[in-house]
Amino acid sequence: MQTITVDFTPSSEKRSYPIHIGYGILQQVDLIVSCLPQKRVAVVSNTTIAPLYLNKLRIALEERGVSSVPIILPDGEAHKNWETLNLIFDALLQNHCERNTAILALGGGVIGDLTGFAAATYLRGVPFIQIPTTLLAQVDSSVGGKTGINHPSGKNMIGAFYQPRMVLADSATLNTLPDRELRAGLAEIIKYGLIRDPAFFDWLEQNMHRLLARDSVTLNEAIQRSCENKAEIVAADEKEKGIRALLNLGHTFGHAIENGMGYGVWLHGEAVAAGTVMAAELSRRMKLISDVDVQRIRKILLQAELPVVAPKMPLEKYMQLMTLDKKVEAGKSRFILLNRIGEAVMRADIAPAILNETILACMSDE
Repeated sequence: MQTITVDFTPSSEKRSYPIHIGYGILQQVDLIVSCLPQKRVAVVSNTTIAPLYLNKLRIALEERGVSSVPIILPDGEAHKNWETLNLIFDALLQNHCERNTAILALGGGVIGDLTGFAAATYLRGVPFIQIPTTLLAQVDSSVGGKTGINHPSGKNMIGAFYQPRMVLADSATLNTLPDRELRAGLAEIIKYGLIRDPAFFDWLEQNMHRLLARDSVTLNEAIQRSCENKAEIVAADEKEKGIRALLNLGHTFGHAIENGMGYGVWLHGEAVAAGTVMAAELSRRMKLISDVDVQRIRKILLQAELPVVAPKMPLEKYMQLMTLDKKVEAGKSRFILLNRIGEAVMRADIAPAILNETILACMSDE
């Protein structure tokens, strides 16, 4: 097992927390118990993950004297909304959960985001722990305290920054992950290489076949390096006032794809992959990045069996959905672009004509 610390010191020592990464560590429930303020928890999961892992976790906790309230939600991005959030609140209230009752998120990014937002707002804030079971959640959404739900007009538009007490990423849970979900997680891993870690990008080019084959040593290495990158960024900029925005490479385009196609039709990682190609192409048209680098980006995403072509939508729809991006400031869209592989930059000075040309060039004809 490897442990990385998201270190908010010196600003607030109590809010620093560990990320434990390893194979089979879900059985090590003492890691969880050590973070609990009382011997009672609520465990939020979904209809896919609960049959696989929920009972094992509850029994292991029971053996340590910890009782648990199970809360099982419908699965999928389409359910990341107020209605589902209220199911969590209903269960917490019906079971008289207190301010010291920690909430555990057992599932992928949707479960983590919903549970974190519920924890941030129930009784004005209760402890929560992330136990991510998808690759995307283990390398990205479980780390850093972004929580929230989708709105019909835009993805993740309602939420809160609220840090967990701990993240427990068991790579053994990836054994039950569908191939498509595994590939979606690779998009966020590749992102770290693109925005700040060129050596990691080189390593990914050499090891992508091992990641797709689910080699546990290679997966653990990729999860660890991704979490190290994210932990450094989050500790430096918790509320996304500056450098943390670079983590959104490909996301402005990607969120437009997710929303425009209907939540859940494109997985988040798939949309980010196509959005990353669009960001790279925009960077090239802005004369920031070389043709060679753009080709490398396309190639590694193709290696990961991810989409590199954006879906066909009216240009006006892309533009309208991108104005709902959280990086819009003073009415201006700001995009994360690339100066080179390993160096990202935020730019707001993009001519509408270049943006239009980029979207049209990256869209499929179908």
